[in-house]
Amino acid sequence: MTDLFAHGALMAPRVPLAARMRPRALAEVVGQTHLLGPGKLLRDAIEGDELVSCLLVGPPGSGKSTIAEVIAHSTHRVFRRLSAVESGVAELRREADEARERAELYDQGTVLFLDEIHRLNRTQQDALLPHVEQGTFVLVGATTESPWRMISAPLLSRCRLFQLQRLEDEEILTLLHRALEEPERGLAHLQPEVAPEALGLIAEKANGDARAALNTLEAAVLTQAPDAAGVRRVDLGGAQRAAAQPHLVYDRQGDAHYDMASAFIKSMRGSDPDAALYWMARMLAGGEDPRFIARRVVIQAAEDVGLADPTALLVAVAAAQAVELIGMPEAQIPLAQAVITVSAAPKSNSAASAVAAAMEVARQRAAADVPAHLKNTPAGGGRPQDYRYPHAYPGGWVRQSYLPPDLEGHRFYEPVARGREARIAEWLAAVRAAQDPERAGGEESPPGAGDPGPTGEETSSGES
Repeated sequence: MTDLFAHGALMAPRVPLAARMRPRALAEVVGQTHLLGPGKLLRDAIEGDELVSCLLVGPPGSGKSTIAEVIAHSTHRVFRRLSAVESGVAELRREADEARERAELYDQGTVLFLDEIHRLNRTQQDALLPHVEQGTFVLVGATTESPWRMISAPLLSRCRLFQLQRLEDEEILTLLHRALEEPERGLAHLQPEVAPEALGLIAEKANGDARAALNTLEAAVLTQAPDAAGVRRVDLGGAQRAAAQPHLVYDRQGDAHYDMASAFIKSMRGSDPDAALYWMARMLAGGEDPRFIARRVVIQAAEDVGLADPTALLVAVAAAQAVELIGMPEAQIPLAQAVITVSAAPKSNSAASAVAAAMEVARQRAAADVPAHLKNTPAGGGRPQDYRYPHAYPGGWVRQSYLPPDLEGHRFYEPVARGREARIAEWLAAVRAAQDPERAGGEESPPGAGDPGPTGEETSSGES
């Protein structure tokens, strides 16, 4: 006789290995010893059933849901699960009403686990505030995003933060071996025999994500046909096929976006083209818009290379134009060229510092008048009275003030003696020395420019 219930169980969607192997007790948890080791605050709170509202923050597969599962099996309170992806204010209020009723009628507390809490908008987050404040339930929120960016300040101030770390390869291997040896929830009933190098590759490709590693292991075992003895053997090739699509830790809207962009920028600034290329490749492989990368390269060429090698900006702008013109994947080549150019160039942020200083003074001295000799051409033609035309003097320079009187001698731009800017620094030092009558000894042009004084009538016209 056919067992219809057994048939239904067979027809039900298969629960992934990562979900089946999720620890149910603290002793089964691997990693996060800085939070769950003996004497640590979170461990003591779970074991003593004294948990307060908190946020579990960490990358995918680091154990946030695992800790929630452990709490569910450890607490004497009612444990409720919600996903912020599917829940709104109505669901949150219903959970709060039920929690309040349990407390009043049965003196029983509630723990509300809210996964992906960063997906709640500000109105939904505000709906949690009074219940967290009054202790209607203990909120346990899980997020992969920066809580300071994605969680409202009032809610954040009412929760304790626990930061989870990406798992190490050795910790991932521990979980893989456990899954292979576990007869009920794991894969032992399939008689798997996985080569050590295959397990090592799976752990490495997971990038610290336990869920990704376990699901890759399951795929590798299930796709191997059993031999005559019923053993499923997975070699390095089998693991490589199962992990053919590596788990890319990147989210264009999340923390990975900002973290990798930061690493990319700092690698270019630090003159490490290899690291800069790696982070660029990570972003491109994760689906980042190449135009975003191109914009960052242009900014770095101006901000961090600057006048030490002005051609870097030309290369960066050309690469940005090439991205628009040819698109991916070919655009990665001019992008790489620009990244290498900016990374390998001598560095100077003198232009960025100069304009920042000038902007600050300009805001403070917004009403300063233009000196009379620098004003626009008078209505009758010619140049303003007392203006000295530099090209009429040897060396194309003459001592003359170009700032308002109260800013005379103020320095915004300080060149550095690196790359091409070293020549600018040398020339400008001579010009500034000659600009000072006491230091210049009365000269009207920079040292080496010839005899001071005008050379004749001004012949250029049209500029004021």
